[in-house]
Amino acid sequence: MSEEKVTILAIESSCDETAAAVVENGRNVLSSVISTQIALHKEYGGVVPEIASRKHIEKITSVVREALAMSGKEISECDAIAVTYGPGLVGSLLVGVAFAKSMAFAASKPLIGVHHIEGHIAANFIAHQELAPPFCCLVVSGGHTHLVVVKDYGEYEILGRTRDDAAGEAFDKVARAIGLGYPGGPKIDKLTRTEGNPLAIPFPQAKIEDAPYDFSFSGIKSAVLNYLNHAQMTGEEVNRADLAASFQHAVVSALVSKAILATKEHGFKTLAMAGGVAANSYLRAQMDAACKKEGISLYYPEPILCTDNAAMIGAAAYYEYKKGVRHGLDLNAMPNLKLGER
Repeated sequence: MSEEKVTILAIESSCDETAAAVVENGRNVLSSVISTQIALHKEYGGVVPEIASRKHIEKITSVVREALAMSGKEISECDAIAVTYGPGLVGSLLVGVAFAKSMAFAASKPLIGVHHIEGHIAANFIAHQELAPPFCCLVVSGGHTHLVVVKDYGEYEILGRTRDDAAGEAFDKVARAIGLGYPGGPKIDKLTRTEGNPLAIPFPQAKIEDAPYDFSFSGIKSAVLNYLNHAQMTGEEVNRADLAASFQHAVVSALVSKAILATKEHGFKTLAMAGGVAANSYLRAQMDAACKKEGISLYYPEPILCTDNAAMIGAAAYYEYKKGVRHGLDLNAMPNLKLGER
């Protein structure tokens, strides 16, 4: 007997992407629409929260309509409406949450609030139909760097986290300092794919004695800024590609070594990556090589599922739906929501 199909309309607006998707049984994406604001924020060197929320208001209706049309589903055929309610920019989150609540009320559909980071982890379930908990996961994005044990669907144990900057935040700040602009991570990745020696400049890697799975990236960022200041004072020419590649190597080495250590020490043979920085080609290559060496199976989604999207929210929401999780119309945006909080 075949499993009954559960169809979820999902909405994501936590930062600067307005996204909607229709997902079936947490793994089958019927449609996914993303309206990005990168061009809008580029001239400011980063996301401007007020502009982001205003743009979400402009785009959300058309994005949701397009997602439904592409899926061939009416709202009446969807079993629930899911929405990211945290963490993220409060104004951006509020647009998605208010829209989802209105739709759920008007269409008499259950409402499911989804944690943004749980969505990133769940993107792996879309990309890899065979993947199932338990496994270890490296969550690495502009706002988060976590090492997590995915104990079951929606159940997490945090092993380690960044003590300061998230990895993606460090990429953005360094890219800005060396004149690459925004968004920093993709620009550094693109430059270093064809240029730059990753071993040209030895940058430090933080070791936290009492917390072997924790990260710290502010020291690497400061070392890059100090290098640039010294070069400016002494009149030395800076090889931008070497600098970017060396910085990237230092960050990626920390991510890879700690992820492998956590996976081995907790007895797992499966490691997944999630979040925007998981799209970085150097991180993928280095993690692939390390996992092959250690006999660990590595999973990560295609780049479009690493960056913010609503398909991943629909995937995470399916498992919440199956557990009977429902939210009321009092659901509110929670910009500082921690992973695992309900």
